[in-house]
Amino acid sequence: MTQNNLRHHLATNPTVRTQIAAPDDGSPEIAWGDTFFYACDASGRPAKMPFATIVIKDYAGFDTASQLDRGGLFRLNIEVGKHKFEELFGFAPKALDAHRDAFDFTALDRLFPHPLYGAHGWASIINPSDASRDAVLALLDFSLARALGRVAA
Repeated sequence: MTQNNLRHHLATNPTVRTQIAAPDDGSPEIAWGDTFFYACDASGRPAKMPFATIVIKDYAGFDTASQLDRGGLFRLNIEVGKHKFEELFGFAPKALDAHRDAFDFTALDRLFPHPLYGAHGWASIINPSDASRDAVLALLDFSLARALGRVAA
């Protein structure tokens, strides 16, 4: 799968706003090129926080565990919430630190807790392949449904 495949999947849904951070949108330079997906309320107003992101580089001094600067890599990050996180990984998000050594945050095409936001119910995968396509798209759809529930409330 490519970043464009992921963007296209979500772009087909009118309740999703996609932002690829760029200099002209006020995004900080470190985020330029990264993609943010927001659920929109009934009036089309996007939520303040994304439900998924695509990150294309390390954030020096902050988010480097996936070593995305190895070249040609991107990490899809999906907010899945506490219950789905527990279902996926077998422990609560708040217990991530106790299980951190069980995960290779640099592995390709393998779902793992987000290195920083896993404790808040986020999951990640680097360069998902066609083999993981169905599982990844199902998680994106799940996350979008959760986000839409929040903006509708």
